[in-house]
Amino acid sequence: MQELTTPVLLWLLLLMLFAVAFASGTEVAMLSANRYRIRTLAATGDQRARILETLLAKPDEWLGANLIVLTLASAGATTIATILAVRSGNYYALIFPTLIIPILMLVFCELAPKIYAAIRVDAVALMAAPIYRVMVKIARPGVSLANWAAYRMLKIFGVIKKSNRETTQLSPEELRMIVNESGPMVPQRHRNMLLSILDLERTTVNDIMIPRQEISGIDLENDWERILEQLRQTPHTRLPVYEGDIDNMIGLLHMKRVAQELARGALDREKLRDLALQREPYFVPEAASLTVQLANFQRSRRRFAFVVDEYGDILGLVTLEDILEEIVGEFTTDPATISHKDIYRESNEVYIVNASATIRALNRSLAWQLPTDGPKTLNGLLLEKLETIPTAGITVEMGELEMEVLQITDNAIRTVRVRTGNARLLVVKGTTDGISET
Repeated sequence: MQELTTPVLLWLLLLMLFAVAFASGTEVAMLSANRYRIRTLAATGDQRARILETLLAKPDEWLGANLIVLTLASAGATTIATILAVRSGNYYALIFPTLIIPILMLVFCELAPKIYAAIRVDAVALMAAPIYRVMVKIARPGVSLANWAAYRMLKIFGVIKKSNRETTQLSPEELRMIVNESGPMVPQRHRNMLLSILDLERTTVNDIMIPRQEISGIDLENDWERILEQLRQTPHTRLPVYEGDIDNMIGLLHMKRVAQELARGALDREKLRDLALQREPYFVPEAASLTVQLANFQRSRRRFAFVVDEYGDILGLVTLEDILEEIVGEFTTDPATISHKDIYRESNEVYIVNASATIRALNRSLAWQLPTDGPKTLNGLLLEKLETIPTAGITVEMGELEMEVLQITDNAIRTVRVRTGNARLLVVKGTTDGISET
């Protein structure tokens, strides 16, 4: 057999080094490729993306082919370099295969290609996909044998089972990270909506409900003239009807039917009761997640539900609008105003707040950082911290917010003036009992 000439060996050496560089760089690109971007390109008809998507679905095949190429090319480069050194007849030429070639492979065939591939991940992966498809077909027998041996070894040592490979499905936390890192590709408002949808699962109706004392309804035990006045003045299209206490609910009243009876002059207390009995109230447990409740609203064709505790007592009211506002924000017709009905801007850094507003809504509307792991409303938070029913004029400080109680009704805080500030978290100003009047 005729020996290969030195120029031929040099060209083979360069080819081996190029093969090592290709295998090293494309491995990084293939492992780091954005699967979802590739899937989107494949759906548009991009042929290279379709090939790449098929390869990524079976990583053991293309990784096996890559390792075979990398191993053979590395061994071939070292062998050819050794032959060239021996053929030169110079003792010091042995430095070439033992020192020079490893340095060349490390810098130009390992680090440089990997850095380039890490910078241009998808472009390199798409370029390499057709080549890998050919490599996989050629190396399939060897890859199958190598994979079988690897899985058998791992199974013997109890490290992995072939049927227990991890899936590529994303958890909610991983999805949340992808949305946060999407940058200018997704507008901020859209990112907020996507994150809000992900948060629905861990938010309950108890977190966003209208408190019991804020529910508007018709008490049939009230004076008839007062009931008529309430019916004429209400802004709502549906009202609960009860006797004495909202827990003794009779049914729901649709104002369209009431208007018809009022126009005919046929409305009386018994007729009002009959109209309410035609629509039964809808109750949900306080621990129901917003995801579940949204589906229940859609299935039952309801727009609001009464939230009950474990004893069946009514705690509040949750509406379809409340859940939608968790996703898209507060509905308002005036974009210049603060997007929440319970907040009024008194001046640049001073707000008048309805204390029945939920802490979640306040944090979202004003970018505050009030704690959400305890009471659900501002009234509940203040009462928990003060540990007493305060009088009007009491001022407390929470983080960077100074809160002044303006109005107390029925043993509950109704209105609070909030000023921004730089105080310590929960510092109550003044007297030794932790409460002071201003």
